[in-house]
Amino acid sequence: MTQKPAIPKGTRDFSPVEMAKRNYIFDTIREIFHIFGFQQIETPAMENLSVLMGKYGEEGDKLLFKILNSGDCLEKFTEDELLSKNAAQFAAKACEKGLRYDLTVPFARFVVQHRNDLAFPFKRYQIQPVWRADRPQKGRYREFYQCDGDVIGSDSLLYEVEFIQIIDEVFRRLGLHVCVKLNNRKILTGIAEMIGEAGKMTDITVAIDKLDKIGLDAVNEELRNKGVSEQALELLQPVILLKGNNREQLAELKVTL
Repeated sequence: MTQKPAIPKGTRDFSPVEMAKRNYIFDTIREIFHIFGFQQIETPAMENLSVLMGKYGEEGDKLLFKILNSGDCLEKFTEDELLSKNAAQFAAKACEKGLRYDLTVPFARFVVQHRNDLAFPFKRYQIQPVWRADRPQKGRYREFYQCDGDVIGSDSLLYEVEFIQIIDEVFRRLGLHVCVKLNNRKILTGIAEMIGEAGKMTDITVAIDKLDKIGLDAVNEELRNKGVSEQALELLQPVILLKGNNREQLAELKVTL
C-alpha cells in the first residue's frame, strides 16, 4: 500500500478558506500600521548563524534550525571529529546559516546594515513566518507567523502610546475584546539588580515566563540550575507571587525591594 504523503510535524497546510481569513487579518493589521506611519520591510528566511547565535540565551540557541552548508559539508572534518559525535562542534563547522527564530534580531541586523539609507526615527513593521525547533504540541508549532512593530532612533514614550493604540484599533476592527497588558523591561532589569543577579536577567525572565506552564517549584529549580543563588531566590519569591492590580503590585514591590 502506497504511503500517504505528509508534512513535517509542527507545520500546517492552509486551505483557501483559511487563507482568506488570514489575509483579512493581515490586511487589517497592515492598514492600521500604515495609518500610524509605519513602513513594511521583509528579511530573508535564513540569516548567518553569527547573527542569530547568542541572542536568545542558551535555551533559545538550541531551538535554532541550522542549515547544512552546500556541497560536501563533511570535508572539513577529521575522522576523530566525526567519531566524537559532538553535535555543537559539528554545527559550528557544518552550518553557517539558520532559519530565523524571531523578527527582532533580523531587524536589528537590517538597521545596522542599512543605517545610511534610513531616516530616523524609523518606524517599521514586519509580518513573516519564523521557525523554532521546539517540541510540537497543541497551539505550539515549529513554523508560525509573527507580527512585529518597532520604532528605532527615539526614546519618546509617545511611541509606546502609539503601540497601545495600534493594538487596540486592530482588535476593535476584528471585533475581538481583549485586555492589553504593558510590560517594561526596565522593571525586570531593576528586579534582577535588586536581588543581586543583574547578570542573569535573561535567565530569570525566561524562567518566570514559564510560571503558568510548569509551576513555581519547577521555575525555582530552573533558576538554581542557571546559577541563581538561594539568597536571590528567596528575595525573588514575593515578586513572582505578586497579586492584585497594578497599583497594589507596585506598592508591594516598594516594600519588598
